[in-house]
Amino acid sequence: MSNPLKAIIIDDEERARNTLSTLLGEFCPTVSVEAKCSNVLDAVEQIKLFKPDVVFLDIEMPEYNGFELFDFFDEVTFEVIFVTAYDQYAIKAFEVSAIDYLLKPVEIELLQKAVIKAEKKTFLKNNKEQLGILKNIYKGEEIKKIALPLMDGLTFVELAEISVFSADGAYTNVVFHNKSKILVSKRLKFFEDLLENRSIFFRAHRSSLINVNFIKKYLKGKNSILMDNGDEISLSRDRKHEFESLLKELEISC
Repeated sequence: MSNPLKAIIIDDEERARNTLSTLLGEFCPTVSVEAKCSNVLDAVEQIKLFKPDVVFLDIEMPEYNGFELFDFFDEVTFEVIFVTAYDQYAIKAFEVSAIDYLLKPVEIELLQKAVIKAEKKTFLKNNKEQLGILKNIYKGEEIKKIALPLMDGLTFVELAEISVFSADGAYTNVVFHNKSKILVSKRLKFFEDLLENRSIFFRAHRSSLINVNFIKKYLKGKNSILMDNGDEISLSRDRKHEFESLLKELEISC
């Protein structure tokens, strides 16, 4: 991540707060502790002030317990890592979508893994918001570039250079005309919706979205499409009629 992960520690024991803050400072350099709170009410104010990415939250505290923190927010915009001496709350913790559940005394390796989880979730959430804005920009035919989310931010590439969007589980391989590719943590459906007004892209198969400008040959007998860069893309049977109609519109013999 390019920016530090803003964090708030909530624990009624001062020693526990200071110990966790020290561990984060020494072993998790991407985390910036913005505030240390001894109770939920104080934490609510600090969360509103600092807008943290992650909250390290104890459970058993006087007046309000850790789970009651959520009652003070209409929308929870931060990730939560529970840090407690009790193991009986683990199931409930994950029911409120906690990133992780750490037992005291905190093990450094487990703390580091929890922070990495928080970083990934925060990165994906931030890029989802950015991509939502970009999607509104991409409605017109005039766009020439597309933003691809990577671990260190967004990279913009020429749309006309993309040959195929290829599904890979929950990810998509963006394959370029020169055969280079970028793996993106977005499903193929995201790009299909994003480019619905771009007639140069055609959903040839449930796993492929192709750029018709790079079609070299239609292998009708094999139900496949040969691209200029040598990639052979399967054409699903239920898309065959629509594809052949598209070729007629493009005045290509099939």
